[in-house]
Amino acid sequence: MIFWQLFYTFCKIGIFNFGGGYAMISLIQNEVVTRHEWLTTQEFTDIVAISQTTPGPLGINIATYSGYSAVINAGYDPAWAVGGAFLASFSVILLPFLFMLLKHQDNDIVKSIFSILRVTVVGLIAAAALTLASPENFGTWSQHPLQLIASIIIFSTVIVASYKFKVNPILLIVASGITGGILYHFVPVI
Repeated sequence: MIFWQLFYTFCKIGIFNFGGGYAMISLIQNEVVTRHEWLTTQEFTDIVAISQTTPGPLGINIATYSGYSAVINAGYDPAWAVGGAFLASFSVILLPFLFMLLKHQDNDIVKSIFSILRVTVVGLIAAAALTLASPENFGTWSQHPLQLIASIIIFSTVIVASYKFKVNPILLIVASGITGGILYHFVPVI
């Protein structure tokens, strides 16, 4: 049953995804965390972080890790979970691939649909950013005030360094990881 649900869910996510992997994050979270409860919010956040550091498209990486984790959390053997990872990855690209074939047919209706749907990309990416700005990632004033302060400082520094000073994103990722590692190592309350 889990495999059919994975296929259907990730086909649905793939068909309604416009704008790439970041736009896909909120759709995947809604399905795998909220609707089906295959993963916890913390597991999903970890999957997004891992997906950003591995090579390949973000949306496919998230689908792969989500499919694997969903099958494991459903109580199946890890060998079956590999099948779940493959199925989720295949499902998320299947229908968009078929639509791309249609798009290259110079169909005016398909072109107009895609031009209208591009407008939704900004909203989907904003929703993904809000999804990642959760208490699990940033902390809360009541439980982890130092984590919240450190997270806000790192977040603000990365935004300024990226947009104002055009610092290389890879350097920002490495610097943020080192900073987080140092903070969590030397300040155990965070």
